[in-house]
Amino acid sequence: MPFGITLKCLNDTASPVFKNYPPHVTLAVYPEIAVDRLAEAAERVFRSRPAVTLSFSRIGSFENQFLVLWARPDHDEWLFQLHAALHREIEPVHCHEHYWPGNWVPHCTIAAKIPKARLQAAISWANRNRRQFSVTFDPADCVRFPPVDVLSEIRLASR
Repeated sequence: MPFGITLKCLNDTASPVFKNYPPHVTLAVYPEIAVDRLAEAAERVFRSRPAVTLSFSRIGSFENQFLVLWARPDHDEWLFQLHAALHREIEPVHCHEHYWPGNWVPHCTIAAKIPKARLQAAISWANRNRRQFSVTFDPADCVRFPPVDVLSEIRLASR
């Protein structure tokens, strides 16, 4: 099972429709890593950081076996600084290449595993439902997945 580090939302800026793992932005995915190393790196990067509020105004998609719809945050330098700090703690070579600095596309998944037969309907829905919203991500998690198992949570300071 892979491991990851995410920023997630545990406050009222998250939609109540998220019943499983809350809205989140994944900063890194590691196919294999010692849990202690993951937790120590996350602790060093996030312990003294404030919560991160991101504004979203676009919906994008990834296509593989299924369609994934995601909200793309407006460019936020603070988010990229957090990402870079994490990759200074754990060298990018240990991370899945999609999460390397320069390759990473920050996103918050809206819907996953949409079958190809529903692709056009899902994209039409996304195009009709474009709106701007903000979400505050207040803890950082070390996780193992799937399913998501939170190994440690670091609360971020209020802004």
